[in-house]
Amino acid sequence: FQLSPSQINEVLRAGELSHKILDLDGKNANSVLKFESNQLASNTPIEDRRSAATCLQTKGMMFGVFDGHAGSACAQAVSERLLHYIAVSLLSRQALEEIELAVESMKPVLPMLQLHKHPNDVEYREITSQYFENLRVYWQHLLDLDTEPGFSLEEAMICAFKRLDSDISLEVQAPQENQLMRNIALQVAFSGATACVAHIDGVHLHVANAGDCRAILGVCEEDGTWSTLPLTRDHNACDESEVKRLKREHPKSEEKTLLVNDRLLGILMPSRAFGDVQLKWSKELQQSVLENSCDAEALNIYQYVPPNYHTPPYLTAEPEVTYHKLRGKDKFLVIASDGLWEMLSNEMVVKLVAGHLAQFNMRKPQLAFEKPVNLGYMHNLLLQRKNRGTGSLDQNTATHLIRHAIGSNEYGEVDQEKLAAMLALPEDLARMYRDDITVTVVYFNSETIESY
Repeated sequence: FQLSPSQINEVLRAGELSHKILDLDGKNANSVLKFESNQLASNTPIEDRRSAATCLQTKGMMFGVFDGHAGSACAQAVSERLLHYIAVSLLSRQALEEIELAVESMKPVLPMLQLHKHPNDVEYREITSQYFENLRVYWQHLLDLDTEPGFSLEEAMICAFKRLDSDISLEVQAPQENQLMRNIALQVAFSGATACVAHIDGVHLHVANAGDCRAILGVCEEDGTWSTLPLTRDHNACDESEVKRLKREHPKSEEKTLLVNDRLLGILMPSRAFGDVQLKWSKELQQSVLENSCDAEALNIYQYVPPNYHTPPYLTAEPEVTYHKLRGKDKFLVIASDGLWEMLSNEMVVKLVAGHLAQFNMRKPQLAFEKPVNLGYMHNLLLQRKNRGTGSLDQNTATHLIRHAIGSNEYGEVDQEKLAAMLALPEDLARMYRDDITVTVVYFNSETIESY
């Protein structure tokens, strides 16, 4: 069974999303020019999710990638809710009071976020009202604090991650009459998701990461060469400081059993994630919640307590937040689930996006040589000439990356036969060769950044 080139493009482009930022007032140009995003499933249904939004209070933009495991329920809930929790954490006391007053008097609440969605993005419509109620409890808690809430961005992101994870855990413990709501809460809590969220406001870039999604910057140096700036580190057994953190948090007697075969308690690859209450709750709590609920098996919830389960929680959703002040030479940000990074190195990703940029710039009429001509500049021209020969396949950079991730040969070129074979794999085999892949590429407006 061989897919034709047009069928390949149809499969690869189905999840494309792109959004150009309109400069309305001409003065306050956004530091984000546009973003492009795409997803390719290997699981059915896909377990990855993504979010993008403009924060109407801070005027900042947020981008999130969420990699689910043991089902898509947790990634789905986190993708719908986390950006709202961050937005609430950033509001002033006055804004929180206004929102609370509106809800009390049953008036419409002004939206906090303008979401940029794909038509296929799923929503748990049935449970939206409960999610809103719990978000309200969170802002009421912030209002109860004696001080002005005003978190720094880093604090807001950490607080939002931790609060949402705590809510996911509490929602499944609360008595619930509605069976559907109960089932969703169970599936969300007993599945899991890693998360990486970027907030961009002017020259200020904050990235909060919990797990093994990754964010990197593509930097164009003065001589025209490209370099990579990683903004996150993967939270897993390969990261020394993460291993040290785990050992600090548990007794010495558990040193040998904390990580088995590079997995947390021999089960989970990432060492930070939302949900996954099997690695956070006591055995007794797990048992009582599952006993009181309906048929866990029908919901694909496995009742399994790992060996050497002595001092939970073993897992946290607390993110690590990185701050970077944007410079004119920072050209783009790539956030992706580990499905991409398993296939392509950071450097290769930057090289592919830079090549794609060069290809599009070649379509504009070229003026005379820049002076002085240096090696980096000549190298870029040659790259552009080489790329021009292949003809641009993808308008969307995220699609370009996914095409290379699954179709590249050992020379880094797309092999059509390999690509067709990888896309035609039956469901049960696909997972053995590739993971779900979600990619968002954010392009910066260098002129705006330099004018700050």
